[in-house]
Amino acid sequence: MTPFDLPGFDLDAFVAATLAEDLGSPPRDVTSESVIPADALFTGAMDSRDAVTVVGLPIAQAFFRALDPDVEIELLVGEGDKVSAGTDLMRLRGKARALLTAERSALNTVQHLSGIATMTRAYVDRIAGTGATLLDTRKTIPGLRVLEKYATRMGGATNHRMGLWDAAMIKDNHIAVAGSVGEAVRRAVAAGIGQIIVEVDRIDQIEPAIAAGATHLLLDNMPPAVLRGAVTLVGGRVPTEASGGVQLETIREIAQTGVDFISVGRLTQSAPAADIGLDFANA
Repeated sequence: MTPFDLPGFDLDAFVAATLAEDLGSPPRDVTSESVIPADALFTGAMDSRDAVTVVGLPIAQAFFRALDPDVEIELLVGEGDKVSAGTDLMRLRGKARALLTAERSALNTVQHLSGIATMTRAYVDRIAGTGATLLDTRKTIPGLRVLEKYATRMGGATNHRMGLWDAAMIKDNHIAVAGSVGEAVRRAVAAGIGQIIVEVDRIDQIEPAIAAGATHLLLDNMPPAVLRGAVTLVGGRVPTEASGGVQLETIREIAQTGVDFISVGRLTQSAPAADIGLDFANA
């Protein structure tokens, strides 16, 4: 079995919880039990029906092995590989009941993560050569953040902060409660926070944020002309990040304004599942 070691992710617990959700209590797959003989063997292949960036095959493998430890599995592509439509991703041979029971959990995972990676790769390719770096966000499905941010990395993006604990991000509501951009930043500095990201949606907030100690500016929902002026005003004193309403059709123009980063929530929030299936044939 190919090792899958992702910091912050417990593969065994994820597989157990996902299968438990599908199998109920007591655990049963009534369809496979009633239709498939206990000693039946199946061979099959997981394949992609579209061109995709593949992510999640080692996790899918873990689902099959959880129900059939003796299953024979051959992974045909690597994590993050771009494949054309019709590509076989995995071949497997084992107990038919077990493979059919694990099928949906395995596919759901690979389809979701590959969908994220495929969308991410399209955005990364669109800004190639501009010098801008694509970031993901915290707009992830609860409980799946580590996996979804892994998928964006496999698609070529860089992870933004993983949670509320690894960097301060001062946004409009924080500013409103604190009273001003400068006061909010000063409080974060006084608290000893090392990385202080500040969201600004007006040009006149830039100087107070930097003067107070911001280490990174998030330029929120600014059109390209305004972004270009903001980048010039910042003058490289801190990294700049464009955010808000970024789409595939607009990201290159945004990147060409000179921002260092562009964050896109839709990578994890709106990516469609990849069209990946699992077809079995009698051994």
